[in-house]
Amino acid sequence: MAENSTHGIRADGPAEIGRRVLRLRTAKGLTQRQLAEPAYTAAYISTLEAGRVRPSETALRHLADRLGTTVDELATGRPAHLATRLRMRLTDARRTLATGAAEDAAVRYAALRDEAARAELASEEAAAHLGLGDCALETGELTEARDHYAAAEALLADEPLPRRVPALRGRATSHLLAGELRYACYLLETALDELNASGLHDPDALLLLYTASIAPYMDMGAHARAAHAAELALALAPQVDDPALVAGMHRGVARTLIAEGRIAEADASLAKAQELYQQLHIRTELAHCHWMRGYVRAQNGDLEGAESELRTARDMLASKRAPLFTVQVEVELADVLRRRGKAAEAEGLLSPLLAPSAAESALGAERGAVHAGGAHRLLGLIAEERGLTETAEEHYCAALSLLERTGAAGDLADLCRLLGDLLRRTGRVEAALDAYRTGLGHRAAPGTTTLGPAPAAPPM
Repeated sequence: MAENSTHGIRADGPAEIGRRVLRLRTAKGLTQRQLAEPAYTAAYISTLEAGRVRPSETALRHLADRLGTTVDELATGRPAHLATRLRMRLTDARRTLATGAAEDAAVRYAALRDEAARAELASEEAAAHLGLGDCALETGELTEARDHYAAAEALLADEPLPRRVPALRGRATSHLLAGELRYACYLLETALDELNASGLHDPDALLLLYTASIAPYMDMGAHARAAHAAELALALAPQVDDPALVAGMHRGVARTLIAEGRIAEADASLAKAQELYQQLHIRTELAHCHWMRGYVRAQNGDLEGAESELRTARDMLASKRAPLFTVQVEVELADVLRRRGKAAEAEGLLSPLLAPSAAESALGAERGAVHAGGAHRLLGLIAEERGLTETAEEHYCAALSLLERTGAAGDLADLCRLLGDLLRRTGRVEAALDAYRTGLGHRAAPGTTTLGPAPAAPPM
């Protein structure tokens, strides 16, 4: 392939263009003179069709008009309107992901990626990789998701940063789900600083990044930073037209409201998100709203309502074949069941998730580490309530190992307290003090010792 400097596209060589002109002219039943007039001669068309001259942009426009095609198709062989058709099919694949199974959507995205790559349509190829990343995220294939998001970013390397933000946010989310909270924060904060410093005030990109940063901030115990990100997201929302972005913002903001004890406001925010997701028919995100509403009800002491919401979320995610999200919900459901006195049922949910021989939906150090730690914590509590001290300690220590890797400060502090209390009751005072000190160390200044300076606020 050679670069056609007059047209700014990746054009074929003169021989390929000549053969293409000959084929199209013959198909239309035109003579060389009829194709050439009034601007060119039959001799020029003959020389061009023989591949001995490269047509100028002006000549390409003349030929395309006479042959009833496009300059792009003449220069590259790419069918007219191919990019438009690919974008329409990408929209269909997105709809499949929203309403059906990720595996089915992934088959469509893979075909579109290959077709776009053959046609050298970088933007459409990047969109297909972004879709494949979203599919892999939903099925819990986090390494595969990161690879697809990185491929999308690479294809858009020469584009302005706002165009790369959805892929960058996807990559950060895959690191978050793997338990790499600090790195997820680093990716998001670096992008925010670059956007704000460059003056690229793109409300959609900024809203996506601030909303995405709330979850890792909260998991790390950096509640003040999460609340600030939520405030900035709320301020940006009126400038954003995409209802899916606004719905995501409401869902993210609800988490900060829960942490502040503003339960009614959190529920109202989730209701707004839920309404938008219902209108958009995005079932995975709708399930996440039920998931979080279950958490809200549990925080408010409504355990029966919490169980109902969490079961709804789990069933929706299971029907979408989203295994990682499904088992994460099951951990929170198990917590509610234990608090309702259904310890045996809770244990029945949790134990298979952590078994070494469990299927691909299992939790572990590289896959849902925060929830894996939560599952061990709950099994420790159940064992302790049954008087099985050694078993409880084993689960607490397993949870500690998982959570220390993630940097989930609040969960770590709570776990160290549970372990310290257990050690103290069994007469191991020094070991208990060590556990308490570890917990206090994580609680001292959550987020401030593990994160750099907060990203600059955008000019509003």
